Amino acid sequence: MIALVRQSLVVTLLLATVLCGAYPVLVTGAAQALMPHKANGSPVLAGGRVTGSELIGQLFSEAGYFHGRLSAAGETGYDASASGGSNLGPTSQKLADRMQADAAALRAENPGWTAPLPADMVTASGSGLDPHVSPEGARMQVARVAAARGLSMQAVAELVEAHVEGPQLALFGEPRVNVLRLNLALNALAGGGAEGN
Repeated sequence: MIALVRQSLVVTLLLATVLCGAYPVLVTGAAQALMPHKANGSPVLAGGRVTGSELIGQLFSEAGYFHGRLSAAGETGYDASASGGSNLGPTSQKLADRMQADAAALRAENPGWTAPLPADMVTASGSGLDPHVSPEGARMQVARVAAARGLSMQAVAELVEAHVEGPQLALFGEPRVNVLRLNLALNALAGGGAEGN
């Protein structure tokens, strides 16, 4: 009996040392050595300081900035500690009402856009933290942003096209635009600061 207890304790201590000590140190060290940018949260630097992450959206609401997808994470949106969707299903009247109100607000905010609204602009992402919009979602906002910034529509449209990212590894996902990176480039184009609103 004592031999079994001793054997169990040795195995428990060995596994705890390997799985709770050596393995995390090895993985963290390898990540820091091989891909430090990603290992540290994919920070976006502007003006020598971190302004956000490539992986977590931010709330931009001023007319002179491109706006991201809707966020159901937290009361003000994009709260990483409250990540998650709204859990409203396709038959939910509350979801239908919210989408109609959001579509009307988008049309009012972007009156020059006459094409159908991009689906991603009236739906929230599953995590509530999506930092990207579709290329159409960004193109929809060009006229508003250009007018608010006093820039030509062509210059702003070219900026959007320059920030369209293709599918990952040319296979996975859809083309997308990182809203934070686009807004930082917009600030640089307009001669403004490096910060959002």
